[in-house]
Amino acid sequence: MNVAEQCAEISRQLLRWYRRSARDLPWRRRSDPYAIWISEVMLQQTRVTAAVPYFQRFLKTFPNVRRLAAAKIDDVLKAWEGLGYYGRARNLHAAARRIVREFGGKIPSRIETLRTLPGIGTYTAAAIASIAFGCDEPVLDGNVIRVLCRLFAIGQDPRRSATQKRLTSRARKLISSGKAGTFNQAMMDLGATICIPRTPRCELCPLQKLCRARARNLQTKLPRRAPAKELPHYDIAVGVIFRRGRILIDRRNEDGLLGGLWEFPGGKVQRGESFIEALIREVREEVNVEIRVENELTKVQHAYSHFRITMHVF
Repeated sequence: MNVAEQCAEISRQLLRWYRRSARDLPWRRRSDPYAIWISEVMLQQTRVTAAVPYFQRFLKTFPNVRRLAAAKIDDVLKAWEGLGYYGRARNLHAAARRIVREFGGKIPSRIETLRTLPGIGTYTAAAIASIAFGCDEPVLDGNVIRVLCRLFAIGQDPRRSATQKRLTSRARKLISSGKAGTFNQAMMDLGATICIPRTPRCELCPLQKLCRARARNLQTKLPRRAPAKELPHYDIAVGVIFRRGRILIDRRNEDGLLGGLWEFPGGKVQRGESFIEALIREVREEVNVEIRVENELTKVQHAYSHFRITMHVF
């Protein structure tokens, strides 16, 4: 079976399986581009099970793009509270305002235009264009990449640009005209439920006879990735600053990590500083307040995507 024949058979078998086994997700019960856009942004850094209740509450609070555009950013951030990566909420709000201002409240259908909106990159634009507007665009999220690497026994690191181009080319060949949205969702579901990372459930896979990795007993070895780098660690000194029964909190800069959110003042401990010295300096720099440091209240360990911290709270 050549590549073209294999791609055609993969598409047929996958769509047949998806008709029987598609996950029942709230954004799939709606056909409007707004709901699909919100769901795709939420799913950028969040598991499906965690995103579902947020999606339902968010759509209840902001049922359409005009309501989102007219909302105050603090209200949008409040609706997003607990979902993390708050830049996504800020970008949603900024994009909604642009959509109302420049496109009359209608979400653009062209992938090139979608990519000009805040928070919409290559993957999200392709997902919206294919699912909401029927454009023949492939998507490459983590699940789809894993499925493609195993189906075609692609051993190169999928994070490399050349491998990304190869995967995109293969995904494009798999799509039947007019069926990209359904196909993309089927690939996502297959990767999320069957072609899972460490122990793929090959015995349940509708594509098991077409999978080159399984034929070569490579399914647990693909996709190959470079060893993960050790995350850097930072000590952070933070002050719960009180005066006359009131607590001081400060708003973070809009452009940085956790932009616009509220925090107890503090920051990184520099080399040669004690925690108390660092805290006094940070508070002076951030809010121009002189403090007297008392007891340490607690320590908090936290991991972000690219670094870890120990927060020393005084």
